[in-house]
Amino acid sequence: MDLLEQIAVAMQRGDSDTIGQLLRQALDNELAPKDILDNGLIAGMNVIGDRYKKHEIFLPEVLLAAKAMHVGMDILKPLFLKDEVPSRGRVVIGTVQGDIHDIGKNLVAIMLRGAGFEVIDLGNDVAPNKFIDTAVERNAKIIGMSALLTTTMPVMKKVIEQLKEKGLNGRIKTIIGGAPLSGEFAEHIGADAYGYDSVQAVDCIKKLVSGS
Repeated sequence: MDLLEQIAVAMQRGDSDTIGQLLRQALDNELAPKDILDNGLIAGMNVIGDRYKKHEIFLPEVLLAAKAMHVGMDILKPLFLKDEVPSRGRVVIGTVQGDIHDIGKNLVAIMLRGAGFEVIDLGNDVAPNKFIDTAVERNAKIIGMSALLTTTMPVMKKVIEQLKEKGLNGRIKTIIGGAPLSGEFAEHIGADAYGYDSVQAVDCIKKLVSGS
């Protein structure tokens, strides 16, 4: 088993200590940071996402893998900045105004980072203009909105309406998610996608970024 395969396996185990050791070894062997990310860390996280989707593992295992991913990214990030290695895209996410539930949103952020995206997490109780202003300032292509309370769902529509008013609805795509939501609701308010769980949300965002 080569080093990249070892990194992927350690990611699946959520073994943060081993990840740190293997990454330093890979860099000492002059492996490219992007190869380490794509064929080691992300390859392992993709397996985690697939197994979670199939209910073969559960949230604790995902969180362990996420912790290992953070360890790996802390080591690689300075090298990416130096080499100007691009991320897969930049995503602004948050729980909409009036809603403070963020477990699902946090899991989506973890999975997105694991898939190689740069995530700007605005937290919870986020006003419509905050989503839009941040996306414009940070040149993000995607806004992801979460809600658990039915009373806060209309805030999502306000964000989409404001994007249209500013002429940004083609440039910035939107995805929504949360227990009370549905694909029909997403279509009704004009959202570009609906994610029914964290893994599917990441798949949708990959498609939105690639334009497929």
